[in-house]
Amino acid sequence: MTFATVTSKGQTTIPKDVRAAANLKPGDRIHFTVLGDGTIIVRVKNRSIRDVSFKPPGGKRVSIAQMNR
Repeated sequence: MTFATVTSKGQTTIPKDVRAAANLKPGDRIHFTVLGDGTIIVRVKNRSIRDVSFKPPGGKRVSIAQMNR
């Protein structure tokens, strides 16, 4: 379990072990979802769908840019 403190400005530092586990890098975006029961889900958005490539069965990987051509 890891803890962080919120400053008077509402800021906090994400602990190093959490940043490493989430593979967070400077500039990555973090999205917060608050559920009705008070649970907070934190999602790291450090990949774009544009970074994903698909490999058809028996074929080579094709990027989205190549599919769009």
